[in-house]
Amino acid sequence: MSTWLVETVGTLAAILGTICWLPQAIRTIRTRETKSLSLWSNLLLLATVTLWFLYGLALGAWPLVAANIVSIVLVGTIVTMKLKHG
Repeated sequence: MSTWLVETVGTLAAILGTICWLPQAIRTIRTRETKSLSLWSNLLLLATVTLWFLYGLALGAWPLVAANIVSIVLVGTIVTMKLKHG
């Protein structure tokens, strides 16, 4: 597979994997409703995207780094709201 195709697939995966958390983060911020959200699932996801961020840094894979920075912010916001609002 060509390098260009690999980078394109990786970039698209990073973008889609990141924006999928945007609706949940926006809804959580707007409604402050977190009762139905699992704290443990979101903490595990936060740990996962943090590790992917570190992995991307080590590889110098900037789409992976950028996407996971955004994911850390979005999932971190959800976790913070869950801790604050139960």
